[in-house]
Amino acid sequence: MKNSTKRSEKYLSAKESLPKNLHAIYDQLVEEYIFHTEKHYGRGYVAYNVLADLVKDGWRPPEKAENTK
Repeated sequence: MKNSTKRSEKYLSAKESLPKNLHAIYDQLVEEYIFHTEKHYGRGYVAYNVLADLVKDGWRPPEKAENTK
């Protein structure tokens, strides 16, 4: 994960609220969310607890992402 050494306390707290087997999924969701918020808004704001809740509720990356452009 890029910038992993610079992650905030909020990031770490949300990640640690998840079972270890979900950490990689959480990291992937965080990276994708940061990418898209930077693209659309110029900065990578993330509500880490919200993303952790999505992962807890069953969010998983799609098998193969569709090109929607």
